[in-house]
Amino acid sequence: MFLIGVAGGSGSGKTTFAKKVVKLVNSDQVAHLHQDSYYLPQQPKEAFIKGKANFDHPDAFDWPLLRSQLRALKEGKSITTPTYDFVAQTRSATTEVVGPAKVWVFDGIYALWDEEILAMMDLKIFLHVDADIRFIRRLHRDAKERGRSLDSIINQYYDTVRPMHSQFLEPTGQFADLTVGEETDVPAEVLASQIRAVLK
Repeated sequence: MFLIGVAGGSGSGKTTFAKKVVKLVNSDQVAHLHQDSYYLPQQPKEAFIKGKANFDHPDAFDWPLLRSQLRALKEGKSITTPTYDFVAQTRSATTEVVGPAKVWVFDGIYALWDEEILAMMDLKIFLHVDADIRFIRRLHRDAKERGRSLDSIINQYYDTVRPMHSQFLEPTGQFADLTVGEETDVPAEVLASQIRAVLK
């Protein structure tokens, strides 16, 4: 199995890019896995900021489960993925059986964070997008899809999103084989061509 990691700040377009690549290849042997599915059912209290859960800290994710499921995918097995309810801010009871597939595109803010997962990856990509663009995208997404108020989105951005990006997330860009900017059409085409070569 060929594993591609796509990391970047919140609102950088990781999931949009990953889905664009999968659609371009148009093969049932290429699948997409989203790190957001692996948020912990309950966030660790030690990562709380101002009494609120910190979803932008690396400790917000279920790393043991994610590692084990990625290992299973590398071995050509199927997995049962969790799903996360962002409105209720907890893991949903719904699960999904996915795989196997020859190529997986795995996206998430900390896709390039964990050493063991990095070692499994065949290609590592980091989306570098200006902070103002990422914030506007996040604002639209959280208000429209997650039922958030304007004040709560802005407060979360200042309290956790921006500081965690600087402290933990941005440094993971050093592990990328390829850095992509805001314009993703051409990089998506190039990556899709490479995936087609892998499938052959």
